[in-house]
Amino acid sequence: MTTSAASGSSSRVRVHRFEVVPKAGQPDVIGQAVTRDAAALGIAPAAVRTTHVYLVQAEPALTADEERRIAEELLGDAVTEAVRIGASSAGRDEQLLEVHPLPGVMDPVAQSVQLAIADLIGRDVEVASGWRFDVSGVSDGQGKELAQRLLANPVIQRVTTEPYHPERFPVGKAHDQQVRHVTLTTLSDDALAKLSREAHLFLSLDEMKAVRDHYKGLGREPRDIELETLAQTWSEHCVHKTLKSTVEYRASGQDTIDWAGRPGVTVSGGVVKINNLLKSTVAAATHELIAGGVDWALSVFKDNSGVVALDDNYGVCIKVETHNRPSAIEPYGGAATGAGGCIRDVIGTGLGAKPIANTDVFCVADPSIKAGNGLPPGCIEPRRVLTQVVAGVRDYGNRMGIPTVSGGVYFDNRYVGNPLVFCGCVGLIPRAFVKGAARAGDRIVAIGGRTGRDGIHGATFSSAELEQNAADEFSHAVQIGNAVTEKQVLDAILAARDGEGGPLYHGMTDCGAGGFSSAIGEMGGSLGAEVHLERAPLKYAGLSYAEVWISEAQERMVLAVPEKNIAALKDICRREGVDFAELGHFGTPNAELILKYKGGEVGRISMHFLHEGIPMPTRPATWTPTAGTPSRRAENVHPKDALLKLLAHPNIASKHWIIRQYDHEVQGNTAVKPLVGPSQRGPSDASVLEPVAGSNRGIALSQGLQTGIGDPAVGGDAYWMVLAAIDECVRNLVCIGADPSRIAILDNFCWPSCDKPANMGSLVRACAACYDGAKAYGAPFVSGKDSLNNQLRYTDPATGEQRVIEIPATLLITGLGIVPRIDRVVTMDTKRAENALVVIGPRAGSDAMGGSHYQRMFGGSSPVPRVDLKTGPAAARLVAGLIQRGAVASAHDVSDGGVLSAVAEMLIGGNAAASPSAAPIVRNPRPIGAQVHLSRLGTDFAAAAFGEAPSRYVLEVEPGRVGEVLNSAGAAGIDAVEIGVLDSSGVLTDGEVNLSVVVGDLAGAWLGTLDW
Repeated sequence: MTTSAASGSSSRVRVHRFEVVPKAGQPDVIGQAVTRDAAALGIAPAAVRTTHVYLVQAEPALTADEERRIAEELLGDAVTEAVRIGASSAGRDEQLLEVHPLPGVMDPVAQSVQLAIADLIGRDVEVASGWRFDVSGVSDGQGKELAQRLLANPVIQRVTTEPYHPERFPVGKAHDQQVRHVTLTTLSDDALAKLSREAHLFLSLDEMKAVRDHYKGLGREPRDIELETLAQTWSEHCVHKTLKSTVEYRASGQDTIDWAGRPGVTVSGGVVKINNLLKSTVAAATHELIAGGVDWALSVFKDNSGVVALDDNYGVCIKVETHNRPSAIEPYGGAATGAGGCIRDVIGTGLGAKPIANTDVFCVADPSIKAGNGLPPGCIEPRRVLTQVVAGVRDYGNRMGIPTVSGGVYFDNRYVGNPLVFCGCVGLIPRAFVKGAARAGDRIVAIGGRTGRDGIHGATFSSAELEQNAADEFSHAVQIGNAVTEKQVLDAILAARDGEGGPLYHGMTDCGAGGFSSAIGEMGGSLGAEVHLERAPLKYAGLSYAEVWISEAQERMVLAVPEKNIAALKDICRREGVDFAELGHFGTPNAELILKYKGGEVGRISMHFLHEGIPMPTRPATWTPTAGTPSRRAENVHPKDALLKLLAHPNIASKHWIIRQYDHEVQGNTAVKPLVGPSQRGPSDASVLEPVAGSNRGIALSQGLQTGIGDPAVGGDAYWMVLAAIDECVRNLVCIGADPSRIAILDNFCWPSCDKPANMGSLVRACAACYDGAKAYGAPFVSGKDSLNNQLRYTDPATGEQRVIEIPATLLITGLGIVPRIDRVVTMDTKRAENALVVIGPRAGSDAMGGSHYQRMFGGSSPVPRVDLKTGPAAARLVAGLIQRGAVASAHDVSDGGVLSAVAEMLIGGNAAASPSAAPIVRNPRPIGAQVHLSRLGTDFAAAAFGEAPSRYVLEVEPGRVGEVLNSAGAAGIDAVEIGVLDSSGVLTDGEVNLSVVVGDLAGAWLGTLDW
């Protein structure tokens, strides 16, 4: 039964409902996926039928012919889908669950349909979309559980148990726009702190006192928009005040860092004083390297992304951002807007870059943690978090036509309340366009998406500690992006950049954290700006002038445009279907920020106070070396069992379930993909792109993440953790063929609260390692980002006690290396029987097992490994030289799981899959096995086989070139050991320890864990 209209609807305004379903005989792939995912939750529906619902509000109502055309020519695929007009009834014994966005939440699908209807029938309509699930074979309680745990997120969606067909769409009410002053100058310190928290300013007491004193000097109270502007600009997210603070660091016990002579550091009486932690470490290393001759770093720490030279004509931009807090409460939208924001950072670098690749890294809790079984209140189940953040990154980048080519996943239960979502983007930019800046008199132009309430307080929210009620308190901070709109913005910017007369604008930035307040505030920092807020296009009525100013609604860019170019830019935006708004101008007397609404002044702030008035704190930091928690005695595990269990560990296991969801080859520049080998299942150490087609010059992208080495619970130390991450990143790039003298790196710090001196101490040590590692490897940091206060505070429902879960101190190192010749790249998959396997790098010592996955799984204790800052760079240069000379058939770095796991992965990659469906490309169907003798690496088999000591590589070398490799290593002073030979057995063996494993079994263990 269907109905053609909502009862009682107006004859002038009517909401039409369309339902799109698979045709009879066609598979319902979404329903099948929901059924599988429900089974993973312990719910077993007999069947799930899905329907895509579209609601179209038209005034006057659509005619019958217009309804038919929309249904047949737009919404449904004539071959595979059927379209019903009106609301159909649920079947017998079926539960109907319908999911729709809440009012005000971005609906990208609806926006696209709305534009398409205008093109199809010439009508301006409003559209909303949703999904209907008809579920059979479950109880009412299971249906409700399915909706809550799988189908919807109450932060952004509502669930109905009947077809949703309103008479009219909700309409926003106009705001009174009354200018409000906030009583501040007479508040006590306690009242200031209370105001900061309750108003979601998240400023410290010292910062609130600075604001109070400033307005006392002005003789007035701050207006609401001024206070909001200061909160956004002074947020941890925007100004990085912890990393820029002065630090007084004290170490208990023997400190492994020699602090004498470091830039910005003084040592007196056992106290190390560091003036501006970031400037004295990460930035200092880069500037010293540039002063020493690294002339290929074209732009560092000054723009939305770092830029390095590709060749004489082009530069390559790179940026990695975190989007942790939003992803904790709405994983899909949080990750999607994280990807979109990072893409905009690249677009908004200099005078504009073209995005050519995306990366992602996720840190999440064990996906087996479920509601009622170890999941703290207010948290989303880790498996749902991971599946949704993957989907968010996938959909945004690929829908913009950008390949996702590199990434990783790390599991630790301490991420249960604060999953980490790292989104990266790489762009290509002509070197002539690397730098740009606003000029006095330039018009302030906003192009792209409209402004809505989504994203209010996003910058301050991202700077705060999460609490269990965050989803309720900060739902307004969640943003949903629209990749199609961002692609239109990109096309408009490239057209405006590449015209015959040169770029139509002098400078540009994206509207990221803080919205217009940060974008215009930063661009006009030395000039001042006058902004007319009523000119900003809005998604809906009801926003106050302050909300317009600070909203972080997505897909918006701000440009500084000479007045003579306004008409030309406006015409380009019209052709590309992009909203254009002239908001004001840069340059005011006394360099003030002047905010107006419909002719009246609603805010005025000194740019100097806005950017220089924040009081920078002196933070205490302490460090006490730990031996770690005493571990149980190591189990006596057979090497075969240990190897298979290690390969199945989620940190080591294949991420093919994620990787295969991404398009790696859109734009046609990808030379080496994330999976390699005959069946494209081997885990590539890095991906390679050729940004300029036909140049044979490429870039390699990879990461380093060694969180386990920094864990105090195993005697870890953030200093050695960071050096290990830099070393791992460099090895990954070198293994694919990158030049180690042309590697740029990025830092992304994610830390728990640094109000705790011990956490601040580990941050100090991590920064010191950044300085030492960058200098030793000759790898400048060109960009970075930090996300602090990553911890969850909640009330234990069983005991009523307050608990805090801190994430482990996490530093992601992302690397971009120049590949001199793409035709010389090598991949990690084994190539040919009879070739030798050679391990390059230091022997596994007593510290090889510290922080290792073997130790985590099977017990034992030892110190964490330490990077030798002479051996590591020398080994990288050695391997790179051997690859460039053609002496290496395949190369793989030794990291998680040790040497034996690395060899196993090489064999998995080098062998064709047994299933034809899993082997689309088979270049070498012969089975490849290996006979190894790991006793040549040391007498302790576990340490030799599974130790994770740094700076080591496994190389596959033709028999006639083994001597050349060993002699080259000897000349460089680097250990090199031939550990075995490849054969045609398809079996990995070490006869000395009775190890014999069929490669198919290795692959089964490695592929099975995350085969979702």
